[in-house]
Amino acid sequence: MRKSLHFRDNDKFKIVQFTDTEFCEPDEEEIHMKALMRRILETEKPDLVVYTGDVIASNKSPNPIEAFKNAVSVPEEMQIPWTAVFGNHDSEAADMTREQLHNLQLSHKYCYAQPDPPHVHGAGNYVLEILDKQHQPAAALYFLDSGSYSPLEYLRVGFYDWIRRSQIHWYTETSYRLTARNGGSPLPSLGFFHIPLPEYNDIWDFSVCYGQKLDKCCAPWINTGFFAAMLEMGDIMGTFVGHDHGNDFWGTLHGIRLCYGRTTRNAYLNQPFQTGARVIQLTEGQRSFDTWLHLEDGSIIQDQPEHKPEGRHVQI
Repeated sequence: MRKSLHFRDNDKFKIVQFTDTEFCEPDEEEIHMKALMRRILETEKPDLVVYTGDVIASNKSPNPIEAFKNAVSVPEEMQIPWTAVFGNHDSEAADMTREQLHNLQLSHKYCYAQPDPPHVHGAGNYVLEILDKQHQPAAALYFLDSGSYSPLEYLRVGFYDWIRRSQIHWYTETSYRLTARNGGSPLPSLGFFHIPLPEYNDIWDFSVCYGQKLDKCCAPWINTGFFAAMLEMGDIMGTFVGHDHGNDFWGTLHGIRLCYGRTTRNAYLNQPFQTGARVIQLTEGQRSFDTWLHLEDGSIIQDQPEHKPEGRHVQI
């Protein structure tokens, strides 16, 4: 039977974003993290769980396959639909490729990811539609593989990877198709990937943002134009990433909200920073979304602290 996502009878659709869980092998920290995830899911009762990369730390794990199964065991056991994109740590082990990980997630009963489209770079590029009461597409969720490490690092072109042109072409073609099928009106959509776009640096430096930036914004040095493509297509209202454990801010650029999640594992900071998750809620028929943080102590952060732009210092 084909798996499908639906808006609830109250017109809502809720997503819980876990990020940078980096499961490796069972220990006290991972037992604690799984208990945290279960508490959040029991409270929020989401329609979908999304892992935005670094699901596992494959190079540290004696058994990356078991680590991945452990990472997704909570929504699987709770029978909640879930899906994942991959980050730089997921495929660092020599015997664990991104293609293997994507096939592994597809083998799970409650995983709603889709097989990769042909001739598109990476593993884990797919779109999920959310259906209305008439079983017609009313919203879309795009998932993209933002890669791992710069293929041009030997030329000193950055450290982290970027969304490639074939992925942008796949996104625009898919968006065109969904828009045409919707009578020419772009479907309200969200985007999920691991490594932030270069525009995440721009919104912090030059726009009003909400939340904290306690890490560098480790975006790629190469800008391949994915943000411009989203702007031109007019469907994606917001993007959600992980990667930088100490960042949870969001800001708006040309009408698109660029959001970090909230790390679900240790942020590795020299100051208190609770782990948790970001929650996203869509409303059927509305081109907008609500989002808040759910922290490990059970607190809900609806209004994050405001940060006013400070500009950018030239680095010599």
